[in-house]
Formats: sequence, structure tokens, C-alpha cells
Amino acid sequence: MEVVKFSINHGNNSWMTTTFSNNQVLAQQCEGDIQGLARECAQFVQRSGKLTRPSPGCCNILKNVDIPCACKHVTRDVEQIISMEKVIYVVKCCGRPMRRGTKCGSYRVPLA
Repeated sequence: MEVVKFSINHGNNSWMTTTFSNNQVLAQQCEGDIQGLARECAQFVQRSGKLTRPSPGCCNILKNVDIPCACKHVTRDVEQIISMEKVIYVVKCCGRPMRRGTKCGSYRVPLA
């Protein structure tokens, strides 16, 4: 499987790189700006750091992303870098809450 790398700003000039399954395929199969999503929202979903409200730029990109489709392409490698709990928080803050029980990667949105 081909992977595309994107960077997450991780503090003072240090960069962490993760992979997202074939970004071209993802862009073809799922609506929205996937590169923009990675660029604008990655800092709010990385495992390290505190829970932070997403920026208006992140929310603007997220409004046009097919979230259920993108969730089908979240790999275990991605889940090692991002917090799925933070992903759920970010989409909720941006007005796109995910239904309880929805699966995103291997993560399932809690029922309670």
C-alpha cells in the first residue's frame, strides 16, 4: 500500500511525521481537502499535549470533509500518532459530531 506523509508541528521547530493511507486514493474516494485537513487540524489531534479547541481554519476545512469516508482510511500507524478521542472532540467542536458507536479507524465512538 502506498502511503503519503504529512507533518505535525510538535512544539518549537521539531516536526513529527506520520503516514496516512494513500492520500490520492483518499482524495478520490472521499470529498474534502485532505491535505488541508492534515495541515490545519493535526496540531489539535496529536496524542501529546492538552485538549485544545480547534482553530476556525481547522473547522472550515473539516466542514467539507467526508468524515465517515476518511475514517475508513485511518490506519494503525496514524492511530499511534493521533488521539482518536481528540479527533472526536475536534469534529464535535466544529459542528460535525459523530454518532455514538461510529467506527473511525479501529476506534469506536463511545456509546455513553
